[in-house]
Amino acid sequence: MAVKLAVLKSGENVIADIKQFVDDNDKVISLVFSNPFSVQLLTSELLFEENTSEEYEHKVAFYPWIVLSNDKIIEVDPSWVVCVVEPNEMIKTSYNNKMNSTVEGIKQGEERVIENFEVITE
Repeated sequence: MAVKLAVLKSGENVIADIKQFVDDNDKVISLVFSNPFSVQLLTSELLFEENTSEEYEHKVAFYPWIVLSNDKIIEVDPSWVVCVVEPNEMIKTSYNNKMNSTVEGIKQGEERVIENFEVITE
């Protein structure tokens, strides 16, 4: 799985398993986002502890990218994508954990809700 973070022209940050769909001439026709979630940085606070270096605490929200759709695989026009980057390791780990727990819940016949908020400390 190639989990990447895409920044769209709309300013949205979308994390997903992103693949390129190309034609016979290797021209990118579309990007395919599997299990896309919007990622939003909610707060950034600077924490100080005695005799230690600075720490940043971030609250991050994950929510389905297109909330009114049940589609898990979405083709995206590449002209709408500003860039595709490697996500911060903590964001990527959090996303993978959420995807794995959702898949396990589905296999076991459980309904799982993906928690929207994650607190990440760097």
